[in-house]
This record gives sequence, structure tokens and C-alpha cells, in this order.
Amino acid sequence: MTETRTYIDIHLLQTVPPSNLNRDDAGSPKQAIYGGARRARVSSQAWKRATRTAFTEDLDYSPSQLGTRTKRVSTLLAERLAARTSLDDEAATRLSNALLAHDLDIKPGKKGTETAYLLFVGRNQLDAIVDLVADRAAELTALPDDALAKAVADLPVRAQLTVKHPIDVALFGRMVADIPTLNVDAATQVAHALSVHPVEIEFDYYTAVDDEKKPDEDAGAAMIGTVEFTSATLYRFATLDVQQLAGNLDQDLEATVEAARAFLRAFVTAMPTGHQNTFAHRTIPSLVSYIVRTNQPVNLVTAFEKPIRSRDGIAAAATTRLAAEVDRTSNAWGLTPLAVASVYDPALADASTIARAFGESRSLADAIDATTATVRTRLTGTSTTR
Repeated sequence: MTETRTYIDIHLLQTVPPSNLNRDDAGSPKQAIYGGARRARVSSQAWKRATRTAFTEDLDYSPSQLGTRTKRVSTLLAERLAARTSLDDEAATRLSNALLAHDLDIKPGKKGTETAYLLFVGRNQLDAIVDLVADRAAELTALPDDALAKAVADLPVRAQLTVKHPIDVALFGRMVADIPTLNVDAATQVAHALSVHPVEIEFDYYTAVDDEKKPDEDAGAAMIGTVEFTSATLYRFATLDVQQLAGNLDQDLEATVEAARAFLRAFVTAMPTGHQNTFAHRTIPSLVSYIVRTNQPVNLVTAFEKPIRSRDGIAAAATTRLAAEVDRTSNAWGLTPLAVASVYDPALADASTIARAFGESRSLADAIDATTATVRTRLTGTSTTR
């Protein structure tokens, strides 16, 4: 049977002022050569991290509903054991280490016992592990080490980490190289953001004065330095595999629709925080387009392989270019979208081309509602069997 697939491509154009959103190991704004021109770049990891943060800062999610990426899984589990049982901190830590030692590679670290790698784990999954032993925690911790290890060896600890994933684990996946059963295939792919035009790195030379320096002392600064920056109109792209998301969420329809809604909003509104106090760079996109496809995701960065060069603004020309690329991929390759919902400025220069590709401009809330309605229809109207 032919499998049913549904992808939501998210296309954004966003202009940021002087900023250093994402720097390399030397402190310079990240860059890439594309189409023979040097472009500003913001890594996919930076925007994924900002998106995960937005789940708690901008949306109605509490930390208990989300995951955390950490080496300190044992510490988090011990805290939950202590809170749910009569165990003191030392006993809770000992039981936590015993529960995890059989399934995870844990070892002493700077902050107590740590896993050998960062593990993306749901807080609800840790609570499920506590449920396995909460009613006999005191009995278990009374055992000597060897007997304790034997008593917990057959508990389905690892199984609790493979079900009931929080939305951020379901969206962004998890990889544990030496324990493949803990791997979760990501439902999202996020591209590195690229400027649609060439950029050059500039330098902000700054000084700081000592407020307590007396007028008759030297007039020199107490500190001098430089910060590198760029300004750019960025093309951003991500895609969401709806069926993969549903699989990661145990085919729970409402959880899948809610997770899709959260990602569609958070990815658009999130902003990496590099040097944000220095540059106050937080802007909103000039274009957001959700394109639902049933064949394959399509990154439209090819619209900007030839860099835009202009002294009279970039965003309007970039929007027209992107609209033309939507038409080209539909007409030449037969990749006609199932549904499109977009947010943009209707006053942009080539309004007819833009409207043909992106439809009428809506509010962000309306665009998300329309797109998640399509998701619901796809999940309820066709089989999600893979």
C-alpha cells in the first residue's frame, strides 16, 4: 500500500539589524559561501534551541510537560525520588544511580553522577521511572549495593524512555549512539538560515569609562573592545513530517495537532539570543508561509542562489523571488502544494505574483489554524500506517 505522507514546509523572510545572533569559535558571526557570495548564516542548532526555549517562554507549556537535554539525568531522577518518597538525598541518589546504571552509561561527574552524553529526556518519563519504585523505595535502599542492583535490573526503566515523549523530543528527536533503542527520529528538519544577499562583517569599537574616576585623573577609558556584527535579510526554512510526529506521539491525534501548532508558532517567533543585550535585534518576519505537501519537502533557497544586490531595500525583492520559486517548483516539477497559508505585507511591489504563490495574507493565528486544520484532516481522513 502506498504510504500517506504529509509535510508542512515553513518559509520565512526575516530582516535583522546589526547583530551577532550566532557566533563561531572566534566570536565572528557565522557565514557561508552560497551562489559564489559570502552570506550571513545562523545555524539550525541555534534556531532549534531558541524554538525549544519559546515553548516555555511564549507558549502555555510548563517545564514538566517538556524535555530537557542534560548529562544530569540521575540528579533529576534523584530529586523526584526524594520528593515522592521518604528517602533523604543520599538514599535517593543511590537508588537513582542503581536504576539508571543498568540502562545508561553513568559515571562520576563535576555535578554528581552524569551520563557520558547529553540525553534528551522527558520530565514525565522520569516521573514514570519513579512510579516503578515509589511504593518500595525504602525497602530497596535498605539492600546492599549488589542486592540493590539485582533487584532493579529487571525493571522496565529503559522502556519508560521510549514512550510518551514530550513534544520537544517528538519534534527534534533523540540520538544515543550506543543505545539505538533510545533513538527517536526527529519529526522536524531545520535548515541553516542564510542571507539572501552578500554580507560583510563589520566591527563595533566600544569603550567603557570608570564612573568613579575623578575629573583631574586621565581621560582614558577603563576598557576598550570590539564586537563583530552583520545585518541581513535571512531566508529561513524548516519542515515538519506530520506522520513521523504522530508516530513519535503514539498516534495521539490531539497531541499531534497540538505539537504541530506549537512548532508552527514557536519556530516563527523564536529568536537566538546571541549578543541580544548589545544589539536588541529581535524582529518579526516580513513573510511567513506554511506550505503543506504530500510528496516531499521543498527548500526554496534556490530562489536566492543569485544574491540580491540592492541599495533600496531587500525584503520586497526577496518576497517576489520566493513567490516565483514557488510557482517554478509547482509548474516545472509538479510539486503542487496541498494547502498554503501565509502572512505578508499585501503592499509589496509585485502583489499579483505574491498572491498567486502564497494566497491572501492572513494573521499568524489564522494561518496556523488553517494549517493545523489540514493536519487534522490528513490524520483522520487517511491512514497513518507507515
